[in-house]
Amino acid sequence: MNELEIFLWSIAPLTIGYLMDFLLGDPRNLPHPIRLFGWLISQGEKLLNKPTHRFWKGAGLTLGLVTGVFCFFWGMIHLLKSIHPALALVFEVVFVFFGLANKSLIQEGKAVFEKLQNQGLEAGRKRLSWIVGRDTSQLSPSQIRIAVFETMSENLSDGVIAPLFYYAIGGVPGLMAYKMINTLDSMVGYRSERFEQFGKFAAKLDDVANFIPARLTALLLALVSGSQQAFRFILQYGHQHKSPNAGYPEAALAGILDCRFGGPNMYHGKRVEKPYIGQNERNITHQEFGKVAGLNHQVTLCMVFGIIVVTYLRWIA
Repeated sequence: MNELEIFLWSIAPLTIGYLMDFLLGDPRNLPHPIRLFGWLISQGEKLLNKPTHRFWKGAGLTLGLVTGVFCFFWGMIHLLKSIHPALALVFEVVFVFFGLANKSLIQEGKAVFEKLQNQGLEAGRKRLSWIVGRDTSQLSPSQIRIAVFETMSENLSDGVIAPLFYYAIGGVPGLMAYKMINTLDSMVGYRSERFEQFGKFAAKLDDVANFIPARLTALLLALVSGSQQAFRFILQYGHQHKSPNAGYPEAALAGILDCRFGGPNMYHGKRVEKPYIGQNERNITHQEFGKVAGLNHQVTLCMVFGIIVVTYLRWIA
């Protein structure tokens, strides 16, 4: 193959996987690696989360699963390449597709907006409860829409930009290792009696893994929107969130929309105080979903394009 063919071959998994996610979203009726990740975590937690040395057992499980995932995918790609490069290409395309969640993220947010618009407040509250951990039973229509946008901005980082970032660094093995980190955090990274010690390492590792992607997501949101206020909100509010990472993309989107995110919410019967992001307590309307969905697509496309450009520069260097 000449240099152009090598370059096209190298960007094919990312390009095709991205287009598949853009067109299809998560395949609900097909086996998904995240379900397998969840099963492995569940089995490991049941086996190891016993009264003594919980932190070290949790750390060992976390490091073992993340390392195991990376090594498995690295080994599979090299094995398939030794048989035929096309087999490795198909394998990588499939797992880039599985690793991205932009289409599904937008679909889930849109479903809440449509339920609220077409079937009323109670239907909107119920549908929102599928995608957020807070108590939705007392939320107003505008608060429901704000909760959707907060979730979409945070998950744009966790479900799209972070996987792409680790794909750029480590290919499919890096992407899937990140997905295992994220799945571990979502399953055991809680401050509860059961998981406080056992899941602490997984939660901290997730914070570290998302440090750059969260800020990169916020930067891309500000850039594609051309909003000067988004940049100001990132600097003013991004660090005030309880999470070391979630506040940055939320702040960027709040700045773009000139609205107020955050504030206290009820979680499992307990009031949790969170700082406000922004000061303009205005009503969010149904029509604004299209703008936010468009921003998600633009940010994702920019990230994919950026990886392709960096790959090209490496080849010609």
